[in-house]
Amino acid sequence: MDRLKIIKNHLLVKGRQPCITRKLCSFDSSEDCLHLKSGLQKLGLTNIEVSSPPVNYEHYYRTLLTPEAVKFVADLVNKFDNDVEEIFQERQRRKLLLDSTGGLPDFSKKSAILHGNWKVRPVPQRLQCRHVDLGDVSPSNTSHFVASLKTTAQGIQTDFDDGHCPTWKNQLLGLYNIYQFVHGNIAGVPPVDQAPVLMLRPRAWNMIEHNLLVNGKEVPGPLFDFGLLMYHNARILLDKESGPFFYLSKIEGSNEAKLWNKIFDYTERKLDLPHGCIKACVLIENILASFEMEEILYELKDHSAGLNCGIWDYSASFINKFGHRKEFVLPDRNKYVSMDRHFLKSYMDLVVKICHSHGAHATGGMAAPILPNGNTSGTVFQQIIDKVKGGKVKEIQAGVDGFMVYDLRLLQPMQQLFKKMSSTTNQHQIKRLDVNLTAKDLLKMPTGGVTQQGLRHNITVGILFIEAWLRGQGHYYLKGAVEDSATAEISRSQVWQWIRHKATLEDTGAVVTMKMVHNIVQEVIGERFWSAQNAEQFSTNQDKDRLLTAARMFEEIVTKRNFPEFLTTYLNLDHTFLEYQKKSM
Repeated sequence: MDRLKIIKNHLLVKGRQPCITRKLCSFDSSEDCLHLKSGLQKLGLTNIEVSSPPVNYEHYYRTLLTPEAVKFVADLVNKFDNDVEEIFQERQRRKLLLDSTGGLPDFSKKSAILHGNWKVRPVPQRLQCRHVDLGDVSPSNTSHFVASLKTTAQGIQTDFDDGHCPTWKNQLLGLYNIYQFVHGNIAGVPPVDQAPVLMLRPRAWNMIEHNLLVNGKEVPGPLFDFGLLMYHNARILLDKESGPFFYLSKIEGSNEAKLWNKIFDYTERKLDLPHGCIKACVLIENILASFEMEEILYELKDHSAGLNCGIWDYSASFINKFGHRKEFVLPDRNKYVSMDRHFLKSYMDLVVKICHSHGAHATGGMAAPILPNGNTSGTVFQQIIDKVKGGKVKEIQAGVDGFMVYDLRLLQPMQQLFKKMSSTTNQHQIKRLDVNLTAKDLLKMPTGGVTQQGLRHNITVGILFIEAWLRGQGHYYLKGAVEDSATAEISRSQVWQWIRHKATLEDTGAVVTMKMVHNIVQEVIGERFWSAQNAEQFSTNQDKDRLLTAARMFEEIVTKRNFPEFLTTYLNLDHTFLEYQKKSM
C-alpha cells in the first residue's frame, strides 16, 4: 500500500503533467525565432526546429544560434545520427548477450592492435603537463568559471556532463560564457593562451537536447554541444595553441571511440582545420570500456589526449551491467570502496601501463573535498589537505600524469605535491611493466557489507541530487564535499541493488527493504525541513514541494523492475524535470 500511495501522491503533485506546451521555433512568433527561421530558410533548411529563447537570454541565443552555426550542428546530426543509433543498438545487444549467457567481459585475444608498436600522435605543448586540473566546472556557473580561469590550474574540465544540469538556460549561458572567454570579452581574466586550457566536456551519448529538432527528432546532446563549441571557438583556440581539447564521457567500447574519431575528422575538414588538431581524453567510466582501453586509444590515436580513470561512475557501471547478479553486490562505498581496493587499483594500474606504452597521458580522478572557510591554518583545514594528499600520493606513485581537484584552494598544495614527487612534465617514463592483469583482477568485487549509515548517506545523496536538478543545478555540497551525477549514480545504484538482493545491514542484522528505504527517506526529508542547518535552503512551500517531489522520484528509481541505465537520462526524459524547466523560463 505504501508503494501505491507513493505513486499516487507523486502523480498528483502539482506540475506532474506531461510537458506538451513547449514552444518550438516554427510555431512561435518571437522575433529571434522568426529571424533564425528566416536565416535557415535562406540556407535551404526547412527541417530544423529550435526552441525560443528563455526570457533575458535572447542575446545569448542570437550570439550562439546563428543560422550558420545551427546548420553546422544539423550537418553533424545528418551525417552521424544513424551511427549514434547503432551505438545504442550495440550497447543493448551486448547487455542482452551478457544477461542471457551469464557471461563476463574479457580482453580481446585476436586484436592486432595488441601486438603493434604504435604511438599516439604527440599532444601540443599546452597538454604536455596535466598535473592538476580543476574538475566539475560548469560554465553556466559564471562566478566559478571565471574564478577558475584566474587560477594556476593546468586545465579546467569545462563540464556539460557530470557537474552540469542541461536546462535550456544552462546550455545557452554555459556556451555563451565559453564564447565570451575565447573571444576575449571577459574582463579581468588572462587571455586564452595564458589561462588554464579548457578541457571541454560535452554531454555523453545518453543525453539528448530537447530544444533542437532535426528531421523531426531531438538531436544527440553531445553533437549539439560539440558542434557549437567547435563552430564558434575552434579557430581561435587553435591559433592561440590552446585547443580545441575535449573530455569524452561514458564511452563503453572502441566502436564509440571510432565514431568520435570520424566526427573529429569530419569536423576538421568541414571547418578547414588541420588534421589531428582536435585532442580528446577519454574518461574510462565503464567496466566494459576497461577491457578495450588499448583499442580505444588506437581508434583515436591521431586525436588522443590519453585516458582518465575515476571511481564512482566506474563503480556504478558494475551495477549497471551486472547488478542483477548476487555475486556483484557492491558493499558500502564509503566504508569498503576506495582506489586501494583490488578491482580499482588494477584498473588504474592498467590505465597507466596502456597509456604510457603508447605515448599517451594517464590521468586520475577528482578529489571532491571542499576546504572550510576561515582559518587556513586550522586543524580541520590541514586534515582535509593531508587526506587529499594521501590519496594523490598513491596515484602519483602509480604513474599518473595528473589528476583533478574541485576546490580551487587545493590547487597549490597538490601542484606542490606533484613537483615534489615528480621532476618531469609527465610520467611517461614509468611503463608499469610489473602490471600483468587478467579479467579476474578487474572484476573482483571488494569484500565488505552494508551499513545503516551508508544506506542513509546514499539515499540523502540521491534525493538531494534530484532536488538540485529540479532547481537547474548539476552539483551541490554535502558534508564538506561536492556531489555530482557520478556520486548520485553510485548512490541510487547501490540502493536499488541492496533492495533487489535483500542485503543485510552488518550493524543491525536488518534486511534492506523498500519499507526501510521509505522510512529513511521520510527521516531525510524531516531533517531537511526542520533542522536549523537546512532551514534557509528549504524555507518556502515551493522549496519543500520540490524536495518532496525529488524524494518520490528517488523512490520510483530505486524500485524499478529493470535498472535505469543512467540517472541523468531518466531525469532528462521525465516530464517532472521538463515541467520545472518550463516554469523557470
